[in-house]
Amino acid sequence: MLGFWDYTVVLTYISFMSAMAGIFCSMSMHVKWAVFFLAISGLCDMFDGKIARTKKNRTEDEKNFGIQIDSLCDIVCFGVLPVTICYRTGMNHIYSMAILALYGLAGLVRLGYFNVMEAKRQETEQDARKYYKGLPITTMAIVLPILFVVSPLFPTRQIFVGALHVAVALVGALFITDFKLRKPSTVELFLLVGVAALAVFIVVLAGRGWWRHFHPNPNAAKGGSLCVTLQTAEGS
Repeated sequence: MLGFWDYTVVLTYISFMSAMAGIFCSMSMHVKWAVFFLAISGLCDMFDGKIARTKKNRTEDEKNFGIQIDSLCDIVCFGVLPVTICYRTGMNHIYSMAILALYGLAGLVRLGYFNVMEAKRQETEQDARKYYKGLPITTMAIVLPILFVVSPLFPTRQIFVGALHVAVALVGALFITDFKLRKPSTVELFLLVGVAALAVFIVVLAGRGWWRHFHPNPNAAKGGSLCVTLQTAEGS
């Protein structure tokens, strides 16, 4: 069988399958479940590198495969999936789609650049990287769930969708901005995991109860509110 199937890439494969589930959910207008699967992919990505490095006798082919497969997976998990979620949530105008397309392109360029530079770095260094160059593409797995969690604080749907536009444009721009960002320590990583897990809990497990106070009658005002859109997106 082609490929590598040992434990060093299992989380990467799980992350990819989670992203596919998220894409299917967003296509069928189950937006909150799409956000859930985005967060799951993010959690897997936080630890896949640490697990891969526990195998000390990896061959060069295994190392190179790990670099390539991780980036290929990331463009689906944190490039394509967030685009489908944002499109379904209201970024469906011409200018919105332009922002989403540029976001996807920035993620693709970043990952291609990372592959080249990481392969070169590993020829001379064996330790894990201590800094990121630019914002990691995984960041959207934290930004988007948190944005959905605080969405009831936005008074109208239009304001929330406007904030979504700003967040996507800003995060995409930071993907390809040349600056150094320190990698989180183990404690900081667990804090990030905790924040993502809490966001997932609120978005998914709290369910409609979380949004009910923000669910006015869809016929009450043509402009509607954010949660009218979320309610419709959930098939209510």
